[in-house]
Amino acid sequence: MRISVSIILAVGTILAAAPVEAQTYDPHYPVCMKLYSAGQDGGGEWIDCSYTSLGQCGASASGRPAMCVVNPYFAQADTRRLRRAHRQDRWAY
Repeated sequence: MRISVSIILAVGTILAAAPVEAQTYDPHYPVCMKLYSAGQDGGGEWIDCSYTSLGQCGASASGRPAMCVVNPYFAQADTRRLRRAHRQDRWAY
């Protein structure tokens, strides 16, 4: 019994110590802005997913080293509604 408990604790400790990578894209917003920086330490890039439209993102990215992209992980995209609308249009002919 003591051996199995110690094995479970050891495995739990190893799994808890493993590096975890956070999700880059926020699934709550449909548009993200990729920002680039060129600093003395070699620069870098980060992603800000807090925009509701490409126009809003474009206005914020204006004059900055940035690019607006559609969020591939946007959770609220309703593809069923789009398919249903297409089907209704097809039957209207």
